[in-house]
Amino acid sequence: MKQVDKMSKVKIFGVNYELNIIYKYIKTPQLYLQERTIKIMLPYKYKKIKKEAIIELLIQKMYDAIAEKELDNIMEKVRLTLKFAPEDFEIARIDKTLGKCYKDKIVINPDIVMYKKETIEYIILHEFCYFKCKKHSKRFYDMIKSYIPNYQTYAYEVAGMQY
Repeated sequence: MKQVDKMSKVKIFGVNYELNIIYKYIKTPQLYLQERTIKIMLPYKYKKIKKEAIIELLIQKMYDAIAEKELDNIMEKVRLTLKFAPEDFEIARIDKTLGKCYKDKIVINPDIVMYKKETIEYIILHEFCYFKCKKHSKRFYDMIKSYIPNYQTYAYEVAGMQY
């Protein structure tokens, strides 16, 4: 017999997914995406312990996998739009930061996949623009606006996060 807990929602590309926790006779936790539901199967022994950290880790691993699969395409789209690019990019967790520009590469937090693809494109384009303008100046924002005229919409969506 399995037992189900309904918890909060998780976003993937701006879409809310319902999180269902299912307890089963299994040895290790498992995660499955089905339509607009994320099913997390946990061993029965986890029912008696605080499971929030385990669930958070599973969701982080899911975001890591989605980022590995999808960010190459988004990076390439921005490269083609701007006709320039950094030497390299890396996917890595950065505390309270979605993206960061370094001397020759961009680091993208895999949690970025919770936002709409258009918002991700904006954040990545924002980071690319640092290679031409080193700080947030009028020229910097004019460059962004020339590619994404309504960029403020996306900036508002990620307000409170660094990038």
